[in-house]
Amino acid sequence: MLRLYVSGSTSKSALAVENIKRICEQRLKNRYDLEVIDIYQQPNLARDEQIIAVPTLIKRSPLPLRRLIGDLSNLQKVLSGLDLGLRE
Repeated sequence: MLRLYVSGSTSKSALAVENIKRICEQRLKNRYDLEVIDIYQQPNLARDEQIIAVPTLIKRSPLPLRRLIGDLSNLQKVLSGLDLGLRE
């Protein structure tokens, strides 16, 4: 279960959405749930999760909970953060 917090339709937010969708389809096909949350449309969710920078990806499950900040363009860091670094 993944939640990606973005800020409107900025280029960095759009890139983060594109990157995480591609990674999920390549590495987690049919085994993931991705929710994209615009902090402008749902500020209460961002406040509840204590989001201080966007884009922010939160891996809620499987545990441990992880947070990745940025446009998710560094594949190795994203795979490591999602505990997918050793899989092909």
